[in-house]
Parts: sequence; C-alpha cells; structure tokens
Amino acid sequence: MSKKVAIIMGSDSDLPVLKSAINTLKGFGIEFEVHVMSAHRTPKQACEFSTNAKSNGFGVIICAAGKAAHLAGVIAAHTTLPVIGIPIKSSTMDGLDSLLSTVQMPKGIPVATVAVDGADNAAILAAQILGLFDEEINKKLEKMKLDMVDEVMAKDTKLQSEVW
Repeated sequence: MSKKVAIIMGSDSDLPVLKSAINTLKGFGIEFEVHVMSAHRTPKQACEFSTNAKSNGFGVIICAAGKAAHLAGVIAAHTTLPVIGIPIKSSTMDGLDSLLSTVQMPKGIPVATVAVDGADNAAILAAQILGLFDEEINKKLEKMKLDMVDEVMAKDTKLQSEVW
C-alpha cells in the first residue's frame, strides 16, 4: 500500500490555489488528507501532526502558506519526511515574501520549494517521490510526461499550419 500525502495550508483562503494539487493527486490515484494549520496560531497542532505523520501513513507533506510562510519549516523541523513548500501569493510583495520565507531554511531543515502558487508542481513532485517505491504511480508519471510531449507536438503542428 502506497503512502499518503498530507496537504497542509496555513489558512483556508489558500484552498483555491491548492485545488489543482488536490486534483493532480486524485489523477495519480494518491490518497491524501487536507488540513488547515498555522505555524503561528496553532503551533502545537502543527508540531503534533508532523511528529506523527510518518506513523500515520504519510510519505510526503505539502505545505502552503503566504506572507511570513513559516509553516513548511515548522513542519519540516518535526519530521524526517520530505516536505514540499508552496509559497502563496499574498497582497504584499506579490508572493516574494512567501517565497523567501519558504525557501530560506537553515541547514538540517530542508524544504523543497516550488514556484509561488505552484500547487501542480508540488503534487507532481510528491508523486515522483512516492513513485520511487510505487510502480503504479511511476507508470502514471511516465504517461503524463508522454502526454506532455504529444500536447506540445500537436501545438507545433497547429502553429506550422497557421504560419504557412
């Protein structure tokens, strides 16, 4: 049985960004849970969740947060599981504050960080990590890559017919 993915958001206002990650995980057939936890307002709950995540069947944790964006680092500090951070674009600094807060982790507390609002890539990276140990997920990833090639080649063919 494959491991689950946890999606933790710092605020329920992050859900619109995370819907694409949820849909991507569904497409890969990966079991997941979604929770709201705050590094600042519910630090005890965030610590307890991440401390117990491995024993609760999770293989990867995705964390999305804006502004100070400390959630991924707090989660990563309490687990040995891979943590993927999604910096959320906030009203200030166009998400640069979130990006820097997510990516600038101290030695020993790694957080793999995707682009601002990069929920799809976070889900794909989680699938790639789980796919190392689950051949079914790996085959779906391989198909996704082939589908991307076909899509780009179809666009090129269409472009060529429009230009000439």
